[in-house]
This record gives sequence, structure tokens and C-alpha cells, in this order.
Amino acid sequence: MFVVRVVNKKLFLSNGPSCSLSSFKSSLSWWSGVEMGPPDAILGVTEAFKKDTSDKKMNLSVGAYRDDDGKPFILPCVMKAEEILSKKNLDKEYAGIAGVADFCQAAAKLAFGDSSPVIKEGLNATVQGISGTGSLTIGAHFLAQFFPGVKEIYMPTPTWGNHIPIFKRAGLTVKQYRYFDPKTCGFDFTGALQDLAKIPEKSIILLHACAHNPTGVDPKPEQWKEMSKVIKARNLFPFLDMAYQGFATGDIDRDAFALRMLVEDGHQVATAQSFAKNMGLYGERTGAFSVVCADKDEVARTMSQLKIIIRPIYSNPPIHGARIASTILNDPSLRSQWLTDIKVMSDRINTMRIKLKEGLKREGSSRSWDHITDQIGMFCFTGMTPDQVERLIKEFSVYLTKDGRISVAGVSSKNVDYLAHAIHQVTK
Repeated sequence: MFVVRVVNKKLFLSNGPSCSLSSFKSSLSWWSGVEMGPPDAILGVTEAFKKDTSDKKMNLSVGAYRDDDGKPFILPCVMKAEEILSKKNLDKEYAGIAGVADFCQAAAKLAFGDSSPVIKEGLNATVQGISGTGSLTIGAHFLAQFFPGVKEIYMPTPTWGNHIPIFKRAGLTVKQYRYFDPKTCGFDFTGALQDLAKIPEKSIILLHACAHNPTGVDPKPEQWKEMSKVIKARNLFPFLDMAYQGFATGDIDRDAFALRMLVEDGHQVATAQSFAKNMGLYGERTGAFSVVCADKDEVARTMSQLKIIIRPIYSNPPIHGARIASTILNDPSLRSQWLTDIKVMSDRINTMRIKLKEGLKREGSSRSWDHITDQIGMFCFTGMTPDQVERLIKEFSVYLTKDGRISVAGVSSKNVDYLAHAIHQVTK
């Protein structure tokens, strides 16, 4: 056995000749061809924010809820659920490959609704995923392997930054359809319908179930229904990313409208759920992936293949967050508390939208800022240009992504007027 020692930048081996440290390093240059990758857009903003010494600095880039003091918020129902779990003296054994069964069942009921034929007839193949990202990844690999149509997935322009690499790495070709109208900072309904009507039959279409990220722009119910008709006419397969159920409007049923309407219209769908936002379980990485099947035999076959996909990736998911979510969803008292908690979070965000719009009006802005209150959920696509964003950062220490997206959850009653002033100064 060799013992390696480094003395004065010389490397010594106990049973061999010495060599310089630089020559030793060069002999291990397997990775000399690895290029420096670009920094993550949001993490890069956060790093710059941390270095800023201004007492007025604001970080509006991170998609995590904050209370009115700008502090992380643990939902009261989550704290109660953890108290219950701690008294049960549960073990820390592995979950099955598909995850915590009670959680998977509760997650599917939350998404589709207790009275849905999908739930009543047991037509859902549901597995626990590692939050929204992991659940989307399971779905991407399943579709890449088994989808019988065109291996193309069409996403809205713009879409969440992780969507494109997730599906590309799974082997699907990613294309896009019109969604956001920069002129109105609203939904390009006409453009979306025109593009959907041109998508090749038997393709996959990605939809944001509610609180579209990054724009905060959602179709109205009647627009969803028109889109459903086109999707059916083109024989497209809808895959819904539902990361904000309950968190968007404070109403779990209203936020599930698109998914449930598509099912009622006869679509077989897939959906990825996240419990990061609506239960504040960010670090617990709790999510679920569901596929609607034609019958129970198809469910069994689909489940078998989902497990085969999961096994070599991470074997089985973490249990603690799933137990918390399951406890909340299956306990009537905790569920009621949770519905109150998410309404509190949603109402605070909506209040900040109203105050920001009012603040801009008080500042004397001649622009229309109606889109601030028309949009919904955690994020607001302000319509600011990259140059205006740069000024906000440099002159006012207000940090956000270059596309002008702000996390409204990072705005509070203490800084909303300052934000309104800053935005007015760079947009007037």
C-alpha cells in the first residue's frame, strides 16, 4: 500500500519515487475537456444579493414564500402534522419504489377530486416523485419510452426554465407554442389556438395547470375549454405541471379546474404535482406523478414500468415529507387547517399585487400596470426590459431575473412602496 505525502509542493510515495504535484495533477487530467457551464440564473442573482450591503436590498428572484417580515414560513398544519408523526415512533425504513402508498392515494385525490371517475374507478397510476422536478422527470422518461405517437413535446413560450432540459435529457424533442403576449403582458389566446391547431397529431403538449411560471398568466375557464377542443381535435396528449394547487388562488378546486375539465372532456392525461409551495415543503422534496389509464390492467402495466424507471435513478423516494403531506390530507382537522393556511399565503401575495399597482399609480406612472393584478400566483411578469432590470439592481438593489419576473412572495408591506418607487424610476 502506498502512503501519499505532499511536502513543499512535492508529492512523495512511500514505496516509489517522488514527483512534482503539477505532474501528478496532469496525469489525472481526465476532465480537461470539461467546459465551464453558465451559472444558474436564479442562484447567480441570489449570490449577488448576498454581497450587496444596502439595507434596502430585495431579492425577488427566489420562488419561495416569505411572510410579511420576509422570513421563511412553516405552515401551522405542517407543525401539527410533525407533532403527530413524532408521537408515532415511526421507523426510517425504505419506502417502496412507488413511494408512501397513503400519500400517493391522497395526492391523486387532491389532483383529480374525490368524485372523479379516475379515482372512483382506480384508473390512475400514481407514484411519489422527488417534488415537481423529480415527478416531471419520471413522466418525461415514461413518455420518451412508451408514448406511441410523435416523440415531440410542445411547451408554452415562455415556460419554467427546468422544463426544457428535463424533457430534452429524456430524449424528447422540445418545441414551443405561443402563450405570453409581451404587448399586453397577458395570455396570447389567439396565438396559442393557432399554434395548437398546427401541432402534429399524436404529439405531447405541456400545460401549466395554474399559476403559470414564469408569467403568472393563466387562461380563463372558457379559454381552457376552447383549448381542450383543439387538443382533442389534434389528438394531442396533455401533460399538466401542477406545482401550485391551492397556492395560486387559495382554492384547491379552482386551481385544479384545467386538469379536471380535461378529464371530463375525455382526455387521458398525465400530471406532475409538487407540495413545495402549497405546503411549504421545499426541502422535503415531496411530489407525485400520475397517468390516467383506460382500465385497471393498463394501470398495473403502467405502474410496473414506472417502478422500472424509478429504480435505477434513486431506488425509492424520501418518506418524511410524504408522511407530512399524507397526514395533512387524510386528517379532516389538519386538512381544514391547511386550507386556511394556503388561503392566508395566497391572500398575502394578492394584497402585495394590489399595493404594488397602487404604489406605481401614486408614483405618477403613466403606464398600465393592470397585469400585476390580472396575473396570479407567486410570480409576476412585469414587462420590464433587461436594461431596466439592470438599473433596478445597480441603482436600487432590487434583484430579479433578467426577463423581468419578480417573486411577489418576496414583497412585503415594509418594502412594497420602495419597490414601486424603484420600478417607476427605471420605467418612466
